[in-house]
Amino acid sequence: ISEGHCWAAVAQDGTVKIGIDDFAKKLIGKIDDIEFPNLGMSITKGQPLFSIKQGKKSIHFNSPVSGLVSKINNDLSENISTLDYTTYEKNWITVIDADKLDTELALLKIGKNAVTYYQEEIEKYTKLIKSFIKDDSKKVSFELYWGQLENLDDKDWYSITGEFFKK
Repeated sequence: ISEGHCWAAVAQDGTVKIGIDDFAKKLIGKIDDIEFPNLGMSITKGQPLFSIKQGKKSIHFNSPVSGLVSKINNDLSENISTLDYTTYEKNWITVIDADKLDTELALLKIGKNAVTYYQEEIEKYTKLIKSFIKDDSKKVSFELYWGQLENLDDKDWYSITGEFFKK
């Protein structure tokens, strides 16, 4: 898992399937479209790789690895609702022929480190969402729930997506 909430599945040949993780999907909720990278495009870790669109809003996700974009998941673009069931396995967004795995893999979260990272992100998110809701008299749930960002105004929506997904 990358700090920007992409997952990366490394194959033996050095290619890396990349998609969004459950944390991202849960916060975003409904996804209207995906803006895929260009085939053959050279990408450096940390550069914008693809975008998720919700209405007129867009979230850019940065690449967790460097290399060349070798595939995009056209099946996903034709049936985007499959992301509502799982963001993993066949619901990858793109494949990169990675060229710096030996150094970049160590920067990804794996196993217990991934679990700890998610727990920290959920705690951080909960504190941030509480700061956006000013009326303490309302009985508002601060728990993480599916599509929570959809109900925020544009300013708060971009503040949260910038904080969690543009890493």
